[in-house]
Amino acid sequence: MKRIVCGLFLVWFALSASAQDWAKGRLEKSSRHDEWVEFKSGERTIDQLAENGVIAIAPDLLSGQTYADIDGARKAISALPKEQVKADLNATSDYALTKIPAANGSLAVCGFCWGGGWAFGYASVNPKLKAAYSFYGVAVDNAEDAAKVPCPVYGFYAENDARVDETIPKAQELMKAAGKKYEPVIYKGAGHGFMREGESPTGTPENKKAREDAWTRWKTLLKELP
Repeated sequence: MKRIVCGLFLVWFALSASAQDWAKGRLEKSSRHDEWVEFKSGERTIDQLAENGVIAIAPDLLSGQTYADIDGARKAISALPKEQVKADLNATSDYALTKIPAANGSLAVCGFCWGGGWAFGYASVNPKLKAAYSFYGVAVDNAEDAAKVPCPVYGFYAENDARVDETIPKAQELMKAAGKKYEPVIYKGAGHGFMREGESPTGTPENKKAREDAWTRWKTLLKELP
């Protein structure tokens, strides 16, 4: 019997639609089950994506907004009010824990890039989280937030990503001082976004290895969730 885990996913890939054509075929051949449903966050409606095995819920944080291109989407997501993002993630969390009969109640959060920073940040907001997985997102930067983190935080970082990587040492100090578990791993030679770039046919050997190693680590960590 497969172990069911609920996970919140904050995904932000700054790629054009055409750049992801190579991924569409793979998704179409996938045996995973997915569905879209709508649920309320205040007066707003959010979408949900579910997968078999690990239940991944990807909230549409731009629900109700329109934008002309990827640059417009990037600006829109960067301008989202923090309280609105928190409210949407809380609504997603509540949905995951109360509306999915197949779930075992073990809730984790994962994010990539902008979402990676939010994954770490949201860990200081939701006391129900069992783990947080931050992929190349900025780390916590103040003692108050670090003290509120209820779960282990696992970081997946690229060596060639100075802006993000420079936030790691301070986060290590803050989390250690607060008695919290924070395990960052920096993948040699990889660049920002290696989980997507490493899967691309044009991905560098370093990004491909980083993706493979990170994926193996992540799957192991998911299996260890309480």
